[in-house]
Amino acid sequence: MADGPFSRGVVAAPHHQAAEAGRLILAEGGNAIEAMIAAAAAIAAVYPHMTHAGGDGFWLIRQPNGRVHGIEACGFAGERATLRAYLDKGHYEMPTRGPLAALTVPGAIGGWRLANAMAKASGGTLPRTVMMEPAIKAAREGYVVSRSQARLTLDKLYELKDCPGFAETFLMDGKPPAEGAVMKQAVLADTLEHLARNGFQDTYRGDVSRELAKDLEEIGSPVTRADLQAYYAVERAPLQLAHSLGSIYNMPPPTQGIASLMILGIVDRLEAMHGSVRPDTVAFVHRIVEATKRAFMVRDRFVTDFDRLSGDPQAFLTERALQAEAQAVDMNRALPWPQRGAPGDTIWMGAADSEGRVVSYIQSIYWEFGSGCVSKSTGFLMQNRGASFALDPKALNPLEPGRRPFHTLNPALAELKDGRTFAYGTMGGEGQPQTQAQVFERHIRHGTPLEAALDAPRWLLGRTWGSSVTGLRFEDRFDDSLIAALARMGHQAETIPEAYSDTMGHAGGVTLHADRSLSGAHDPRADGGAAGV
Repeated sequence: MADGPFSRGVVAAPHHQAAEAGRLILAEGGNAIEAMIAAAAAIAAVYPHMTHAGGDGFWLIRQPNGRVHGIEACGFAGERATLRAYLDKGHYEMPTRGPLAALTVPGAIGGWRLANAMAKASGGTLPRTVMMEPAIKAAREGYVVSRSQARLTLDKLYELKDCPGFAETFLMDGKPPAEGAVMKQAVLADTLEHLARNGFQDTYRGDVSRELAKDLEEIGSPVTRADLQAYYAVERAPLQLAHSLGSIYNMPPPTQGIASLMILGIVDRLEAMHGSVRPDTVAFVHRIVEATKRAFMVRDRFVTDFDRLSGDPQAFLTERALQAEAQAVDMNRALPWPQRGAPGDTIWMGAADSEGRVVSYIQSIYWEFGSGCVSKSTGFLMQNRGASFALDPKALNPLEPGRRPFHTLNPALAELKDGRTFAYGTMGGEGQPQTQAQVFERHIRHGTPLEAALDAPRWLLGRTWGSSVTGLRFEDRFDDSLIAALARMGHQAETIPEAYSDTMGHAGGVTLHADRSLSGAHDPRADGGAAGV
């Protein structure tokens, strides 16, 4: 769904109530950052299977002066999350559900706090009480259960039903809710109202911190109050790719933003070396897939906690490095695959205003419903992001108290040579860099309208959403001859029986045009759209 042009501001989100929350803030005179804070809170209240207040977030914020800021709002492993503690409990792989999966500090609200400070520094005036009002209302008065929440609750019920707090919060009379049912999150509403009055920092150093820590200790989570008190979201300089069409930004490790930028950089050089190709041809798909493989190999040997990196991630984005990767691509044959994959459950949202602020934001609890554990005192659904750690001290990302886990999350933002600023992104774990590349190439390089680029059929290399498939999967709107041609090149290609599959992510974008008009669109695979003033 697309909308615009707008003159004041625009918000795109995977749920219409989140987009509307942002629109209301813009209508109140708020800026794009304030609108995004409102949307981030609202999405937790109405789309809890995809994201929640107990998750993490990453921001890219372009200010009116053209400077791009990054916010890393991801939590670290709790002080009791030691290798020995997990091994002593008989775990030789990281738990993915339950209290021992809820092992990292929830960082998202710390990101809201830092983003709010940036909003105020650039002229924002709205109080937290106004920004939080749509989320509080939705959580207290109720929201309509989406198709995806109903389906995923049923699909994952066996894994989640015994997690502390899950049944009381997300089941109705002990059963998964039906699509269209009205659910409430009254405890979350109370907590958001408290934060609106007392400040977001209360999550980490106040009453909310105390109650959350008490609940986590009671269920056996390794996260303590000391962990919460030690947490702050931090500003990080974004990674930057010099592209033939402009400058593209993404977040540094522990995110996989480096992979998203490498794919675009490699494809850009393949275009220069071998000429342009039309979207959705064999050559178009092959180039992006092969660039994805090369980017993922770098990601999987390099990306870890920012403070534990073995080198400068920007070094992989130099002209020389990307040219070497492009030259290694065989234009007629697929590189043998697979490599390691990662599932994911996330939302991306974007906002822009006429003063020149553009926001690309991604917020996640990792898998659908995260750890499944809900704090009874705060209503926070805790993420299971720590499941990406390894119980091997020699691994790239071993479990260690205070360490940040690997993140599939990565918001993207492009400042284009034609004067547009385009913020875009998607959910989908392993698929995020791939979907970003498909949207960018179709919309920016080839001029496909954003709504059509988001609607277009997509493919996915590797695992996501808990699938064990490691080859190439295509939505069934692709021509069979394209699939057959790719298979002859050595791609493990197959078609899935869905025209619009959640497996392919929920993507979206917002654009600040050169004339200061604004537009946005969100994925037909999701439940949202764009709204503005």
